[in-house]
Amino acid sequence: MTNIKITIEYDGSGYCGWQVQPNGLSVQQVIEDAIYKITGEKLRINGSGRTDAGVHAFGQTATFITSSSIPPESFSKALNYHLPGDISIVSSCRAEEGFHARFSAKGKHYKYLIFNRGTRSPFYESRAYRVTRELDINAMKRACEFFVGTHDFAGFMATGSQVEDTVRAINALSIVESGNLIEMDVEGTGFLYNMVRIIAGTLLECGLGKINSADIPDLIRSKKREEAGPTLPAHGLYLVEVFY
Repeated sequence: MTNIKITIEYDGSGYCGWQVQPNGLSVQQVIEDAIYKITGEKLRINGSGRTDAGVHAFGQTATFITSSSIPPESFSKALNYHLPGDISIVSSCRAEEGFHARFSAKGKHYKYLIFNRGTRSPFYESRAYRVTRELDINAMKRACEFFVGTHDFAGFMATGSQVEDTVRAINALSIVESGNLIEMDVEGTGFLYNMVRIIAGTLLECGLGKINSADIPDLIRSKKREEAGPTLPAHGLYLVEVFY
């Protein structure tokens, strides 16, 4: 039996998310179907974490144990032959015994894209959140520094989550402007449900002048969801890398 680790890139626009769902097509299900086609094995792959419907990935990872004789490095090519164009196995390799895509993870890097233009772009319509008003990029950058560190992010978690420990560590948070595209990059040891999209929404409110950047520390300490910004749509979010 061999433990295989795969790194996956996908456009999440046409899927109900990463995880297998009873009433929708998931990225996980499509990959499992491809594995069955090349190995004859019906198995469940373990992703590093769930991504919601519409969320994209440059570096999702997953592991699975197989009895197939296919060389570990060849799984990527074999699977890609059976996968649709919006999912790609970037690489595959043998993982150590006991290595698990989710439980072995030490942190993650996410990106959120905002397209800042009055008119829509066919290239970013389903891949970035469009904002028509001009944004104060410097205000958004100033707000970033207050998020870095270990804080109780209870106010940045979607309602309905059953997580009790809401303390998380953000190692880096930045805003980069490139023409009409604004990229928010965040790295941390772990994130609460919708936390990245709520942080992006809060930074956007700073850029719109609705939240003062200097008030971010008090906003975090309040631990009140209503004090933070909106949860931005899923289609602007990307899982860039999982750290092990």
